[in-house]
Amino acid sequence: MRRMLFLLLTAAAVLTATATHAQLTLPRASAHAVVTQTVGTTDLTVTYSRPGVKSRAIWGALVPYDKPWRTGANEITQFTTADTIQVEGQTLPAGTYGLVTIPSADQWIIAFTKDKDMWGAFDYTSDHDQLRVTVKPQASSESQEWMRFTIEPGKAGEADVVFAWEKLRVPFHVTVDVNAKVLREARAAIAAAKGDDWRTYYRAASWAFDNQQVPTQAAAWSAMALQREKNFNTLALAARYAQRAGQQKDAIAQMTQAVALAKADKKAEAEEIASLEKLLAEWKSAK
Repeated sequence: MRRMLFLLLTAAAVLTATATHAQLTLPRASAHAVVTQTVGTTDLTVTYSRPGVKSRAIWGALVPYDKPWRTGANEITQFTTADTIQVEGQTLPAGTYGLVTIPSADQWIIAFTKDKDMWGAFDYTSDHDQLRVTVKPQASSESQEWMRFTIEPGKAGEADVVFAWEKLRVPFHVTVDVNAKVLREARAAIAAAKGDDWRTYYRAASWAFDNQQVPTQAAAWSAMALQREKNFNTLALAARYAQRAGQQKDAIAQMTQAVALAKADKKAEAEEIASLEKLLAEWKSAK
C-alpha cells in the first residue's frame, strides 16, 4: 500500500513539473510587436518580430536579394485589414495575410499570401498570393537599429504602411473607400431603427449631407428624422437640405424655427446657436 502511494505521488509530481515547464515563456532576441491604425473607420494591423542590425550587413547579405523573406524574425509577419482596401491601387479583401517580401537593390515585391501561419518563408509559393505589388525602396539618412513598421495616415481614407530597418525604408500606399463603407452601415442601421429612433436617421442624413452622398435618399432620411422628433437639430438639417435643393423660402422658414428652438433649449450651446443664426442671416441676404 505504501509503495502504491509512493508511485502515485511520484507520478503526480512529474505531471506537475511537466505542466509547469510547458508554461515557461522565455524572452526572444527579436521582440514581438503589433502596430494598429484606424484609417477612416477601417483598422489596419501589422504583427511582426523586430530583429536588430547588431553591426551586421543586412541587404544582400543577412537578407538575400531576390529571395522570399518573412519580413522580420521568428514567425512570418502578418498584415490584417478589417475591410476590403486598395494597396497601391489594387484590391485586397478583408482578412489576415502573411506579409512576404522579395527585396532587391532597386525594387521590392510585397506579397500578401494566404499562408498566414508559416514559420519563415521556407514554404512560400506565389500560387497562394492574394495580391502582390511592387514598390521602390528609399534610402534613409537615419539608421533604424530595430526593424520597425509604422502606419502613417495621410488624406482622408489614405495611409502609408512603412517598413524601416538599417538605412532603408519601404512604403506601400493603402486607400480605404470610407464613404462606401459608412453608406452601407448607415443603410443597415436605418433598416434596423425602431419607430421612435430619430437619431439614427439624423446622424446618417447629417453625414451624407457633409460628404455629399446619395442626396435624394439622404434628404428622405432627414425628413424622417424631423417627422420622428422636431428639435433644433432636425429642423436645421432639413433647412440645409432645402437650401441645397434651391428651396430658399422653405429653408429660411425651417431655420428660423430651428434658431427659436435652440434658444429655448438649455442644452444648446452658444456656439451652435450663433452658427445657426449666421447661416440664417446669409440665406436672408442672398434672397
